Amino acid sequence: MISFKGRHTPKPIILQCVRWYCSYALSYRNIEEMMAERGLKIDHSTLNRWVVHYAPKLEKTFHKKKKKPGDRWRLDETYLKVRGK
Repeated sequence: MISFKGRHTPKPIILQCVRWYCSYALSYRNIEEMMAERGLKIDHSTLNRWVVHYAPKLEKTFHKKKKKPGDRWRLDETYLKVRGK
């Protein structure tokens, strides 16, 4: 589990900002403006620290929970060609 202990900002806001930065082509200043529109004053350097700190941890956590391919697989439709038929 990722620890958010000692952070002044609530966990959902940190995760939202990190997600926006990693998922979309947004700069730290763009996210800073978006948060200001929502009534939160977050500096772009703080966003940088969050991304550097939490992005690798989130990637590692998601990678652990990602389903691994099994040893069986299914094929929806098959066509067999039997001696020219």
